[in-house]
Amino acid sequence: MATFLYKLGRLTFRRRRFVALIWVALLAVAGVGFATASTDTSNSFSIPGTEAQRAFDLLEQRNPGTSADGATARVVFKAPDGDKVTDPANKSEISGIVKELESGSEQIASVDDPFLKQAVSQDGSTAYISVGYEVSSMELTEETREALKDAGKDAQSSGMKVEIGGDALQLMPHTGTAEVIGVAIAAVVLVITFGSLVAAGLSLLTALIGVAIGVGTITALADVLDLGSTTAILATMIGIAVGIDYALFIVSRYRAELAEGREREEAAGRAVGTAGSAVVFAGLTVVIALAGLSVVNIPMLTKMGLAAAGAVAVAVLIALTLVPAALGFAGRRVMGRKARKAAEAEKSPEAKPNMGTRWARFVLRKPVWVMLVGVLGLGVIAVPAASLEMGLPDDGAQSESTTQRQAYDMLSDGFGPGFNGPLMTVVDTKSSSDGKAAVARVSEEIESIGVVAVAPATFNKAGDTATIVVIPKDRPSSAATEEVVHSIRDAGQDIKADTGAEVLVTGATAMNIDFSQKMNDALLPYLALVVGLAFLLLMLVFRSILVPLKAALGFLLSVVAALGAVVAVFQWGWLGSLFGVEQTGPIMSMMPIFMVGVVFGLAMDYEVFLVTRMREAYVHGESPGQAIVTGFKHGARVVTAAAVIMIAVFSGFIGSGEQMIKMIGFSLAVAVLFDAFVVRMAIVPAVLALLGKRAWWLPRWLDRVLPDVDVEGEKLQKRLTDETGSEQGPGDGGGEGERELARV
Repeated sequence: MATFLYKLGRLTFRRRRFVALIWVALLAVAGVGFATASTDTSNSFSIPGTEAQRAFDLLEQRNPGTSADGATARVVFKAPDGDKVTDPANKSEISGIVKELESGSEQIASVDDPFLKQAVSQDGSTAYISVGYEVSSMELTEETREALKDAGKDAQSSGMKVEIGGDALQLMPHTGTAEVIGVAIAAVVLVITFGSLVAAGLSLLTALIGVAIGVGTITALADVLDLGSTTAILATMIGIAVGIDYALFIVSRYRAELAEGREREEAAGRAVGTAGSAVVFAGLTVVIALAGLSVVNIPMLTKMGLAAAGAVAVAVLIALTLVPAALGFAGRRVMGRKARKAAEAEKSPEAKPNMGTRWARFVLRKPVWVMLVGVLGLGVIAVPAASLEMGLPDDGAQSESTTQRQAYDMLSDGFGPGFNGPLMTVVDTKSSSDGKAAVARVSEEIESIGVVAVAPATFNKAGDTATIVVIPKDRPSSAATEEVVHSIRDAGQDIKADTGAEVLVTGATAMNIDFSQKMNDALLPYLALVVGLAFLLLMLVFRSILVPLKAALGFLLSVVAALGAVVAVFQWGWLGSLFGVEQTGPIMSMMPIFMVGVVFGLAMDYEVFLVTRMREAYVHGESPGQAIVTGFKHGARVVTAAAVIMIAVFSGFIGSGEQMIKMIGFSLAVAVLFDAFVVRMAIVPAVLALLGKRAWWLPRWLDRVLPDVDVEGEKLQKRLTDETGSEQGPGDGGGEGERELARV
């Protein structure tokens, strides 16, 4: 692989104008697609095989046109202090708004008058109009949304407080300018790392071009592929981070080759052939992990994973082609001013120990203490993960300034928290001898469970399907509401055995519960798949058993610690105000699996970059301890910069007003922090120091069976040494210069 990438690097360097033209053309095409794409994207999701989904499908089949999964809204009214919504003036105002809503859009399916549907609180202070739509929230026209917003303005002028809840006003989430701050921090880190504005700008520019192409393509195809509204944001988050990192690796290696006196084209070829191999491997692990999300069998998550994987693939291609082409345009300005002056004076930089060397020597002196502090520290942080509760955020998790959150709070105050998450019980009486009696028994069983209200059953025209709306006591995302859903389903099994009628629980709340359960069931198998894949891939790279085992266990430790931090902040509320968490609750169901997929790739990225240099030094005769020092001497600075950039980019999304984006940004930032600085920079060298030569042991029979992927570039080194000797330019023929070639 290294030989092929070496040739690719030289080719793109020579043909840099043609390569740049191709990427500019792709950027233009993606830009046109982005500009002309429909702004409406899907925010609905289906969960094949779950009871809630089966109930939706049954309603659609037995009672077509009911739009069971259509958008909903609740226009909530609160009378001024001392007044009631039932006062003649207020009642007349609300009744007028009901008529206004009924005629406000052709997408309206139903509008319930609160005075006819008993949607008035006992104290008379609050009432709500339930609005149902024929299409999902992302299919609503702007005119329909405006009609909904305008409906309550007249009532507000009369003194009543009017807020609107439900998903009808749900729009494309935005992240504001916080992520721009993350990119700005990344730029500062790059300047400090390289000591050159040109090198920093080149890395940042190529990464942003890759993200623009990836996100532009995703946005253009969103309507065709039915992509969710957060897909492009997540692809942006991951694409920027890995794009900058991959460019950083290539540019760093190129500068090292120039410092050894190689010609620019040769330096570009060797940079892509060596560091590019690590980029391919790291990118492949991220792509496989994200694409592997499809095994969960949830369409929304599958599309999200594949879209993010596509953004990573573009970042890899950019690093292997556009980066060396851009290096051709930049010339020797990618070197810092001091390095250029030293080269002009034909002086070698002083060989004083850098920070990475000093840290590695410290770890070698105290390996047991470093390992214990790292493992125990992450272990303590991981403790809250044992209390992990998964769910999906509702309107109660939104910012207090939004109308959805205020409507949520008004309903909770006036009717009780359960009114924000009604359950829909569907009774299929087709196989029952007495359907009405079976439905009556279902209602009695639900009332005995202990809920706020059970609405009278409503039958379809054929009389073989009934729906019963149930109002639980607690808020939609609470454990108590989940227990109500399970209790109804348990009672339904007995009813089916006795009467033949099948009882199904659905609605947005039940759908969220089923989604969370499916994600919870898939977490451990997916984790096993990812860790197993990590072990096999690292065994190929390092030709060792203990090194990949150590890497996989370290990855697990960092992931569990990150989950613990997420639970402490978002579920328990520790330091919640610092991160803008206004309402604690269960952790978003897809976050743990998504975090595992992303962090796995990043962890392997740092592992490869650090440990391949250690192995190369060990193979060339250095002692195990000295090989660790050599690896940190050449890799610690770049890995530190890459990790800081990742953390900065991910942290930028913590400022999002969307709870899901905020939580994913936080989880990825802390996971990278733990994995890069605690696991890879502390625990890994400590464990390798304790293992010594045993770290690199591999049975001979297994060594013969495993294919040689040549990530370290050993075959390339041999080829260049044998074929070109000292013809490559200054520094090419020396032993130390050639040994440096395999550095990743």
